[in-house]
Amino acid sequence: MFVIRLRTLVIYFTAAILLITVFTAFMVKSDDFSVHAQEESGVFLPILMYHAVTEDPARIGQFVISSDMLEADLKYLQQEGYQTVTIDELIQYVKEDGTLPEKPVMLTFDDGYFNNYCYAYPLLQKYQAKAVISLIGKYTDLYTNTPDENPGYSHITWDQVNEMMQSGLVEFQNHSYDLHSNTKGRDGAKKKKGESEEAYAQMLWADVGRLQEEMKVHTGYMPSAFTYPFGSVSEASYEILEKMGFEATLSCEEKLNCIVKGDPNCLFMLNRFLRSNKKSAENILRAAMN
Repeated sequence: MFVIRLRTLVIYFTAAILLITVFTAFMVKSDDFSVHAQEESGVFLPILMYHAVTEDPARIGQFVISSDMLEADLKYLQQEGYQTVTIDELIQYVKEDGTLPEKPVMLTFDDGYFNNYCYAYPLLQKYQAKAVISLIGKYTDLYTNTPDENPGYSHITWDQVNEMMQSGLVEFQNHSYDLHSNTKGRDGAKKKKGESEEAYAQMLWADVGRLQEEMKVHTGYMPSAFTYPFGSVSEASYEILEKMGFEATLSCEEKLNCIVKGDPNCLFMLNRFLRSNKKSAENILRAAMN
């Protein structure tokens, strides 16, 4: 009886040692395992959507945050180890041999306001953070031809676009030439009820294609992504935009993205979280990443 109990204790002791060894090895390799698991399933990417930045407290609202709020976001991202990425870096990761950081995040600014240049751009330089600005061609043309540097309503000029591009911190994408209004009875770039496929395609080629050409003329760069005005989307646009050469599109649906190497479809209809005056980057990312 004593021998049997001794053998049982030896078996239990050996099993315990084995479990401890395996657990220790797992803990040592846990970081590597998590990285490999992420590579297998895809890289999780939160995208923050900004619009205007102000230093006038009276203008702060859902689509307008203060420069102090933006700086607080950039400080938080830096402290938490997030690294900012651009659309073209996503494309290189998915389609080529590019890499992404362990904790990527994307900062996007819609509409191309002048205050992005005078308030946001200096902060991007200070924190060496990258951003994607989707401009409206009509307004960049307007304020280039009739300069009016008012942070409250003006838009960036082509000279300012080039300056920011040359810094390596700002990437510019297409937000349409003149579809960011409802004055023509159309909801952004959305297909009208009863509109033929042919007429819709001609409209997109004329408007969105115009900004593509202007970007190429003024900067030498052709945008790789289309940002839907108002987040208004028609499925009929998918094939048309791909034929125009776009490799990614940005929506306004508030969800986390999963970027998968070798899967170009993951670059279309990228989701974005609106950074309003009510929700900071910290609030958004803590909720999204849990």
